[in-house]
Amino acid sequence: MHMLPRTLMHLRRAKRASRLGLTDVARAEFRVSPTDIDVLRHMNNGKYLSIMDVARFELMQRNGVLAAFDREGWYPVVVAQTITYRKSLNPWKRFAIESKVLGFDEQAVYMEQRFLRPDRSGSDEIYARAFVRSRILRRSGGVVPVDEIVERLGADPAEFHVSDDLLAWGRLSRLQSTREPAPNVW
Repeated sequence: MHMLPRTLMHLRRAKRASRLGLTDVARAEFRVSPTDIDVLRHMNNGKYLSIMDVARFELMQRNGVLAAFDREGWYPVVVAQTITYRKSLNPWKRFAIESKVLGFDEQAVYMEQRFLRPDRSGSDEIYARAFVRSRILRRSGGVVPVDEIVERLGADPAEFHVSDDLLAWGRLSRLQSTREPAPNVW
């Protein structure tokens, strides 16, 4: 299934699902479709990132952030992400993605997303795990400061926690501002 119909289907489903708080874990259910697989007959590594987008939108719909961002004229953009693959997702297999907002640094929002399948005992087993760093931009231009995001959403920063290791990764993965030159020099 292509991403836009899949996203719209999940947003429609999220409208009927229970409301979540800002620190709650959202669970989105999927199935590996033929358009997700590569020549090795498992889900393509890049498709994981696209499907993570769908799960993030579903989380934002359920916790009210999508409506708040629309009201404020804001939108999120991924500035860095890293994913670790543990097991393959094969054609037609059902899987879930759990998404959670971890917290903030001075510039960005951090999230964790996990790809899950049931193991033999019926418990969830992690097939892949990703960390995502996002900025919130204004449709009119510019970046929304994290303090303003926290204030407008009524978030309590004490409820969130980003590990020192994840913050270090966030600093390491940063590129220069778009207002600064970024020459390609090895």
